[in-house]
Amino acid sequence: MILPAYWKTSLVWMAMTAVGLADDWPQWRGPGRDGQWRETGIVERFSSDQLPLRWRVPVGSGYSGPTVANGRVYLTDRLLSPQREQVLCFDMATGKALWKYTYDCPYKGIGYQAGPRASVSIEDGRAYALGAMGHFHCLDAKNGKVIWKKDLNAAYAIEMPIWGIAASPLIYEDRLLLHVGGEKACVVALKKADGEQLWTALPEDRASYSAPIMIKQAGLDVALFWTGDSVAGLDPGNGNVFWRVPFAPSRMPIGVATPIVSNNDVFVTSFYDGSLMLRLQQDQPAATPVWQKRGPDERNTEALHSIISTPVFLGRHVYGVCSYGELRCLDAQTGRRVWEDLTATPKARWSTIHFVQNGKRTWMFNERGQLIIAELAPSGFREISRAQLLDPTLEQLRRREGVCWSHPAFANRHVFARNDKELVCASLAAAD
Repeated sequence: MILPAYWKTSLVWMAMTAVGLADDWPQWRGPGRDGQWRETGIVERFSSDQLPLRWRVPVGSGYSGPTVANGRVYLTDRLLSPQREQVLCFDMATGKALWKYTYDCPYKGIGYQAGPRASVSIEDGRAYALGAMGHFHCLDAKNGKVIWKKDLNAAYAIEMPIWGIAASPLIYEDRLLLHVGGEKACVVALKKADGEQLWTALPEDRASYSAPIMIKQAGLDVALFWTGDSVAGLDPGNGNVFWRVPFAPSRMPIGVATPIVSNNDVFVTSFYDGSLMLRLQQDQPAATPVWQKRGPDERNTEALHSIISTPVFLGRHVYGVCSYGELRCLDAQTGRRVWEDLTATPKARWSTIHFVQNGKRTWMFNERGQLIIAELAPSGFREISRAQLLDPTLEQLRRREGVCWSHPAFANRHVFARNDKELVCASLAAAD
């Protein structure tokens, strides 16, 4: 029997993902929202310095990373004539465009206008997409039809951050937790079913760009938000504040990195204001500062002054990228710098690496579009293999010949990454 080309591709894909543990990447930073890639059957090193692509498709500009669920890839981008944002859906196996949803969205008061920032969150056949101006859509994940939508800027009088709304929606039980920076509501909870407001919280805080996460503390579910003015633990059921630690910015809210957690420690890092480590109590939902370090300026830094990169917490050490691309290891108990390396990404202001942990190995996607397999340890940075995945483009940053600033997705033993011109897919399976 002669099979159509699409069937052949799909059968090859299914054969590749049938062996070992395979996972989707349905939200920001993966299934657990923690930068952990738990699949097995992954390549040990690259066979060449250029990763062969399974497919590539044209897309518009944007900072949002792709998400992957149920055989589909989701992404948002921006069109300029007229000014619109789009939610896009592609077939995971072939890159074939399945649907797109487009809506008018002139950007007002937003710097770096390349496009939407927040990754699409997928659950139970629904796609939740948040745009840079606060347009929020609940779409049917199969066909892109609108189930409900809400203009958060109109509803909550957002004090628009200079870089727009960026934090990906956090799904919790029957609700969506959103970090929006409204005039009287920095955090908002909406019903998944219809978008009805359930509660608001932290009216005194401005928005940052950091995505919220869910943690366990004292046997309770706690929603962890790093806003423009504090790090706070909220009751996701009613929005009550369990604890709030002030972390006011010296110049402007600029927190982008997602908080990282190890055991009872919570770490956040900011470009201008350095690092803050908190200790979570487990007899009650409370938190206290352990240490805070900040250098005198953006070039003379202490601990870690990250801009976009979310660090990785391994054992008793934190690994991340400082203000000018310095890959650093910190002692998590004190913030003391253990080592620094300048080979993982070029040294430049805001130079970026996205970290994903797979077992003992750290996968690093740098702003030059290179994918690096490495091991991070207190003894140093050990690069195992490096290959080019994607070319930098200019819309996100018109300096140093462009950048790749969007976080990739790792799903079904493949990597999915975007720049301002295309979305690509490459196999990372150990053997076909």
